Amino acid sequence: TIQGKGVSTGIGMGPLYFYRRAKTEITRYTVEDIQAEWQRFKDAQATAIDQLGVLAEKAREEAGDEAAMLFETHQMMAEDLDYEEAIQDLIENESYNAEWAVSTVADQFHDMFAAMDDEYMRGRAADIKDVSGRILNILCGVIQGGIDSDVPVLLASDDLAPSETIQLDKSKILGFVTSFGSSSSHTAILARTLGIPSV
Repeated sequence: TIQGKGVSTGIGMGPLYFYRRAKTEITRYTVEDIQAEWQRFKDAQATAIDQLGVLAEKAREEAGDEAAMLFETHQMMAEDLDYEEAIQDLIENESYNAEWAVSTVADQFHDMFAAMDDEYMRGRAADIKDVSGRILNILCGVIQGGIDSDVPVLLASDDLAPSETIQLDKSKILGFVTSFGSSSSHTAILARTLGIPSV
């Protein structure tokens, strides 16, 4: 028996399915063409913002305006000036590749949010990881998978990003079980809006 905190009401019964995401191994290297590398980041950032816009519309259709706002917030995070300038600094002044710069800044911002006293702000640590992960996947050419199951399942994961949650086939989901997260996390809010039991 594993006990946890319920963040979305309901009961789900069925087989347990462990969600596996594609792993991106980030290595650091020195780039010669700084401007080209900065443009790589800008292109990936623009693609991420477009993808988040599509997810916002999907969320609006499936779960309403509040759910859509989660992805609109992620769009704003992706083009946050402090975030962008920190990445630019590593590319232009350290000659780091875009992947390493994004990964490094994501860790810094994640730790900054995670250390805050306010629970809502701590919840934003996961959001910055989600946004950065999307940009990294674009830079690395990684496509995330869904659920490879013929029957509905209880989806277990370390944590689920809102973008992962909204893209899943809801007909295959009986409930979410995650190791991390909180009742104020965007994924918990999304689960409640969609009526999916979550622990």
